[in-house]
Amino acid sequence: MTDAPLRLTIFLSLLLLFGAAEYFWPRQRIAPQRRRRWVVNLGLALIGTLCVRLLIPWLAIDAAVWARTREFGILPMLGVPAPVAAIIAFLALDFTIYLQHRLMHRLHLLWRLHRVHHTDLMLDVSSASRFHPLEILLSMAIKIGAVVLLGAAPPVVLAFEIVLNGFAIFTHANIAVPAGFDRTLRLVFVTPDMHRIHHSIRRAEYDSNFGFHVSWWDRLCGTYCPTAAEDQALMPLGLGQFREPAEQRLSALLTEPFREEQTRA
Repeated sequence: MTDAPLRLTIFLSLLLLFGAAEYFWPRQRIAPQRRRRWVVNLGLALIGTLCVRLLIPWLAIDAAVWARTREFGILPMLGVPAPVAAIIAFLALDFTIYLQHRLMHRLHLLWRLHRVHHTDLMLDVSSASRFHPLEILLSMAIKIGAVVLLGAAPPVVLAFEIVLNGFAIFTHANIAVPAGFDRTLRLVFVTPDMHRIHHSIRRAEYDSNFGFHVSWWDRLCGTYCPTAAEDQALMPLGLGQFREPAEQRLSALLTEPFREEQTRA
């Protein structure tokens, strides 16, 4: 499948769009090291993408094509009509990512990978790319397994990947969404204010709001946190450890999972 150019075009377009929006309507003060953070965070994304391309012969969309040509997977085997199967597959993939995210916080070995994402001391659109390459590889393997198990159609998987990347940029954006609109939007979707709580320095807050697209999973599974202890514009982000400038370098982030941390507060 040649979906890479389409996905890259949409990713860069949304990155520029929401990057401009957070410059004009920031929720938190824009830190002076913004450009340096962008280089580091996007550098992680580039390394992760190269690792996936070099180490995994399939992407999720390739797995969908393989499953569809062989009519493999739960949905084709049950003969679920295509429109219904598309909805089920999209929601099932979204719930899978939610569960994976919770496990990343629950299991110590996985947390050591995922905490790279949480050591960012501020949040903006570049934070959507701040994942350790090993976590990116693991996430792709889980998505491939879920796609094959479901027998999700290739267009559904492509749509899911595009929406996943788009929402990652939107929910990490440092933009001030009006409170009334945020409350309405949050009835269905994850908003920047909702996800920013997930990046709070407080453990009770960063161990909540695990959803990527919709807010339903957090509400249904009891992990929803509606408000932070501090005002959104002032709340400290990141973790208690790994806050020194040296820890924010690309080389330090790549080796961070292999270093012990203090007990999480």
